[in-house]
Amino acid sequence: MNVASTIKTILQEKIGATVVEIEDRSDLHKHHQGRMNAPVGSGHYDAIVVASGFTGKTMMQQHRMVYAALEDQMQTTIHALSLKTYTLEQWSQLDH
Repeated sequence: MNVASTIKTILQEKIGATVVEIEDRSDLHKHHQGRMNAPVGSGHYDAIVVASGFTGKTMMQQHRMVYAALEDQMQTTIHALSLKTYTLEQWSQLDH
């Protein structure tokens, strides 16, 4: 399983995310040092995460939920993670 698939599975299981879109942006960061034995520039991701558990929480709280769920990956395979989080209601109102 690749890192993007692993991230998606973890977020679905740990926070009940119903939509997880991951884009690997590592190719834009080839000059950056990687994690441990990871290739230089690896581990940069953009993520859109939609979860009912985000309802009533601030954006900071939502992001903390995601980072907590991905704690192990943040120490190994994820070098940088850009997040956009949405409640189900917010997501349904977007033109996507």
